[in-house]
Amino acid sequence: MVKLRLKRCGRKQAIYRIVAIDVRSRREGRDLRKVGFYDPIKNQIYLNVPAILYFLEKGAQPTGTVHDISKKAGVFTELNFNQ
Repeated sequence: MVKLRLKRCGRKQAIYRIVAIDVRSRREGRDLRKVGFYDPIKNQIYLNVPAILYFLEKGAQPTGTVHDISKKAGVFTELNFNQ
């Protein structure tokens, strides 16, 4: 099963990539594809919406935090994806 979750990149400051990753992998493990970027300090969000929708259509489940970030960015409301 595939999940959309956060993968930490920064050492001193928390900066995260949003990745599609196998459930059995650890947080910093090998990802299938990078689909976004999230900086909680500067409150910057970049999402590759077509890639996110592709994985959601294939059955990927977003974690709670990724779901909230996507919802805030308007991914679900733009494309009528109810979750």
